[in-house]
Amino acid sequence: MADTNQPANLCGNSLNTLAYNGTTPVGVITGEGSDMSNSKAMKSKGKRKLISQTMALSLIDIAKRKEAPQQAKTYWNTYHCQNKITSHDGKLYGKYCKNRSCTLCLSIRKAEIINKYFPVIKEWQEPYLVTLTIKACSAKRLNYMFKGVLRGFSQIYAKCKKRNQRGNGIKLMGIKSLECNFNPVKRTYNPHLHLIVANKEMAELLIDEWLQKFTSKFATRKAQDYRRIYNIETALIETIKYGSKIFTEPDVNKEAENKGTAMIQAAALYNIFEAMKGLRIFDRFGFNLPKTHQKERKGARAVTGHSEWVFMAKYHDWLNIENELTLSGYIPDAKLAYMLKNYIDVQTE
Repeated sequence: MADTNQPANLCGNSLNTLAYNGTTPVGVITGEGSDMSNSKAMKSKGKRKLISQTMALSLIDIAKRKEAPQQAKTYWNTYHCQNKITSHDGKLYGKYCKNRSCTLCLSIRKAEIINKYFPVIKEWQEPYLVTLTIKACSAKRLNYMFKGVLRGFSQIYAKCKKRNQRGNGIKLMGIKSLECNFNPVKRTYNPHLHLIVANKEMAELLIDEWLQKFTSKFATRKAQDYRRIYNIETALIETIKYGSKIFTEPDVNKEAENKGTAMIQAAALYNIFEAMKGLRIFDRFGFNLPKTHQKERKGARAVTGHSEWVFMAKYHDWLNIENELTLSGYIPDAKLAYMLKNYIDVQTE
């Protein structure tokens, strides 16, 4: 049964109606804006905003408990990201926080990376997805182990590069992303790298060098993995998780969610974000991207015929400040709503 208290949705109104009903004399917009005509993308935006804002409140509570005011400020920025949006001429404009804790900003970053690297990787004859991992560690050692993983890979790459320059080995090239997942039973963290490389020979070489570098004290062969890529876009999405496998979106762990056992590990996520602070999470190696013309970013400018929207958690959507239309039309299912209310763990870390 429909919620009779739910505001009307923009999807049932034309953009002309929007501009007519929600105007103020002058508004200010910055940048290129994002397309608002794709209803599926708009619902996804609403979903991400709801999850980000809910998670941000939990992370703020954890920061307060740890007496970390600067971290709390960062998560407040995530909470307020895209709270206010201006629509004009079929596009949306608003300020982004650009924090790793924000699923809105990460979705944009992921899309940019995919658009940038897909044309290059699709030209590789037999690309492989590689996972390089080390043994799990405690939260206290996480930053140290992150740095060790990145430093270890840099040393392996430098070694192979010199060997190639001397004519004694292959040239490595690919992309890599630092990631970490959390085991809530053992309360341990598993730092690892996801990579896409140009062929099987590179994949096997990296695993051999990784095991030689970290020895059996820190890494085992059965924990490493490589597999042929047949869908480049899917592999890029797998590689660019940008930090953590911790359940932050309901699509990530469908099986556990369906059994009612999935938890959003906020305390562990907080530790991962803190340990990753200042580190380069994503990078390429062994090749350069083609030069492209950089668009000049559009500065602030005054507009008319626009509408202003404010995110209202009560309606899990943005409301037009003039006529109370909703922007995205997103309505969370009961399972997600229940999970966001009852299944965020702020203690286990």
